[in-house]
Amino acid sequence: MAYSTIFFDLDGTLIDPKVGITKAVQYALSKFEIKTELDALVPFIGPPLNKSFQKYYSFDENKAMQAVSYYREYFVPKGLQESTVYDGIRDLLEKLQQNRFSLAIVSSKPTFIIEEVAKYHKLTHYFDKIIGSLIDLSNVDKPSLVKESLEQFDKPKSTVVMIGDREHDSIGAQANGIDSIGVLYGYGSKEEITNIKPTYIVKNVHELTELLMVNHV
Repeated sequence: MAYSTIFFDLDGTLIDPKVGITKAVQYALSKFEIKTELDALVPFIGPPLNKSFQKYYSFDENKAMQAVSYYREYFVPKGLQESTVYDGIRDLLEKLQQNRFSLAIVSSKPTFIIEEVAKYHKLTHYFDKIIGSLIDLSNVDKPSLVKESLEQFDKPKSTVVMIGDREHDSIGAQANGIDSIGVLYGYGSKEEITNIKPTYIVKNVHELTELLMVNHV
């Protein structure tokens, strides 16, 4: 396929957010007198936070949203600075921009947080749009976010691809009839990525760069 528009997930795809996210989740859980090690919180990277609090700690909807509020108390001033851009990503974005790809970040994080992360890492200028969830997470599922992104770009679906490290990214792409690329350098397991059957699977940023440049409109 030939692509001209690329939707990137944020966490586990453009940046490694492990330290900041796990510390923020640990902080939120401490408000409920729950103690846990950071490594046990890695599954929170990627999926919607409120859903993860419900899944892993059996919080009801209201308690999960309170936990998200505590999470943001830590993440916004501190946690976003405890992330790093993956090696090779800046070079990839430079090449894509030079070759006139249209680029967007499409993440389940609230838009204002994505914007702060992109600004902190000096990535904002690479992207035509930054599309995330509302602050109340009411539109947090990836199919809804991909649909919104497609509406904003108004490009033929055959020229658009979604890139991400978790199954949710491919699910969002498949629900909207576009291709997807699963990356194995993030936080989704090989089994998770393989089972969801994205259009392509790549092991690292180098392979991702080669794939996108070859499949350029």
